[in-house]
Amino acid sequence: MNTQPSKVNLRNVDLNLLVALDALLSEGSVTRAAERLHCGQSAMSASLSRLRRLFGDQILIKSGRGLTATPFARSLVGPLREVIGQIDALLSANAAFDPMQDNREFRITANDYVATVLLRPLIARLAVEAPGMHLAIESVHSDFAGRLERGDTDLLVLPQDVYPAHQQFPNDLLFRDRYVAVVDAENSDVGASLTLDEFSQQPYLAVNIGALPSSAERQLDGQGILRNVQVTIQTFTLAPSMLRGTRLLCLVQERLLQASEVRHHLRTVELPISLRPISMIMLWGARSANDPAHQWLRGELARVATELSQKHID
Repeated sequence: MNTQPSKVNLRNVDLNLLVALDALLSEGSVTRAAERLHCGQSAMSASLSRLRRLFGDQILIKSGRGLTATPFARSLVGPLREVIGQIDALLSANAAFDPMQDNREFRITANDYVATVLLRPLIARLAVEAPGMHLAIESVHSDFAGRLERGDTDLLVLPQDVYPAHQQFPNDLLFRDRYVAVVDAENSDVGASLTLDEFSQQPYLAVNIGALPSSAERQLDGQGILRNVQVTIQTFTLAPSMLRGTRLLCLVQERLLQASEVRHHLRTVELPISLRPISMIMLWGARSANDPAHQWLRGELARVATELSQKHID
């Protein structure tokens, strides 16, 4: 189907089709697009059929076991998201917002460290101030920037140095933290400090987030510092408990260590290397900038971060 339709009268177009088109192109699946918009698969299939007639193009075609967007459909992605963003901004420009009555779902992309030290106190606050609001906390994957640009997530929280191109999105600094070297309290192989050679020889626990190395690992690589990596894990919050009863050393965020239930069974070690503090930032899409509910949530997150920054670390 490649025949081009005649010029369409906007008054005859259901603008909900644009939302369906955005979901279809983002998900590349009728089923997932339906789940995203909380509608039935048959309704989404009907929307796809209407879109095909409207544009005179297949929009999505079979590719193996899945679907892929046609070249014409791919050309619509940028303009479509810009239009939807403008419509969202228009509709929310003067919208009344009452957090006690709001029942929206917000998707926040963050790792488990952020969830523990920042989002957990935010959730406690929302339970009082916005009891109907729902948070969907999603892990950080390699396509985090694309998900934010597509509107697949509402807020992204991550270290600034992990995403050097962060300035392409609206963003705010939330708080800073630092890495400390940690071992089991009974680890007799390690004294109060380590030389660089000793650090490189010490059995090491590395933390990556999916395919993304942590900020600490990136800095060590940048300084050309070797590690005797014996264990690699994919979650920050598991690191402290993994050290107990072992000879492993790990670099752990100081605020996460303070929040750990096993912190009294661990001790910190002075290192001969200097690591930059972690600057945690939140980013959001331009289409959400003027949304009152989104603005309120960003403000609450910033306030929690301020309180976290003012909290004394023992």
